[in-house]
Amino acid sequence: MTNEVRIACWNIEHNGRGRSGGEDHRDLARDILASIEPHIVLRQELTGAWDRGKADLYAEANRLGGLVPFMPAPREGRSKNPVGVMVDPSLFLIDGYFEHDLPWKPICNPRVRLKGCSKSLDLASAHLCHYDPDLRATEARRLTTLADHGRSALVGMDANSYPHQTALESVALPDWDTVEDRIHFQHRTIERAGRRVSDTRPDEILSGGNPVFTDLGLHAGTILGQPGALTATASLKRNDQGPSQRIDRMYCTPDLAPALLAFDVLATDEVREVSDHALLVAHFDLDVLRQVLTPAR
Repeated sequence: MTNEVRIACWNIEHNGRGRSGGEDHRDLARDILASIEPHIVLRQELTGAWDRGKADLYAEANRLGGLVPFMPAPREGRSKNPVGVMVDPSLFLIDGYFEHDLPWKPICNPRVRLKGCSKSLDLASAHLCHYDPDLRATEARRLTTLADHGRSALVGMDANSYPHQTALESVALPDWDTVEDRIHFQHRTIERAGRRVSDTRPDEILSGGNPVFTDLGLHAGTILGQPGALTATASLKRNDQGPSQRIDRMYCTPDLAPALLAFDVLATDEVREVSDHALLVAHFDLDVLRQVLTPAR
């Protein structure tokens, strides 16, 4: 068995189906993920994957070696792009499954356990609301509950908002005076001290002072000396919303952070062909994870 646990997080634009009759990239997306051989996949934009008995969901999970897939049903009158999680049953047992039903998109939250370990690990895939900063803050606060009562958790998301420790980032926040898309300005800014500024609240809630979670990209970039972990993730295609930003992020409870070996932000030509978001891959040391998830009696 490998000594590394690979966890992928990817917003595959419109689930690879192509918008308005565009080219279908579902097979290419699955091939890209399969080449990583992930043990956990945290997915956003599973557009249409609930249809036909969740055929697309199972097709992706099967292509990835028979992972166990989870996703919430799309809710009437809400987003048609649900999130999902897929888990390797050769490495993990499933202890439970929860859906956090928030006003725009539910959070998908399986609870798993490394085989041979006694402590469960909560996994979550989230896609924070694209149009409402206040709702994004609520969604982030809901995610903090996964770490309550000393639980271990790992979260991947399209945060639709920005990192708050800006001095440590490789990309500056948008200059909103130069952003052409004014709707985007309304969606991505908040008011502070009488000024409209970039929305960093979700990241502040999750990994700010006395942090609930560790930002894996920031940890890899600053503690592990991997500056590529701080590469911008989206948009890989549009240029009317300012420069690309690190809006796709992964977090873990601090107990898991010492197990992180590497954090990759993949924006290859093939990734760009499939999606406007980079593919994130976190590499964890399996032996260290086992130590963390088998507490001393």
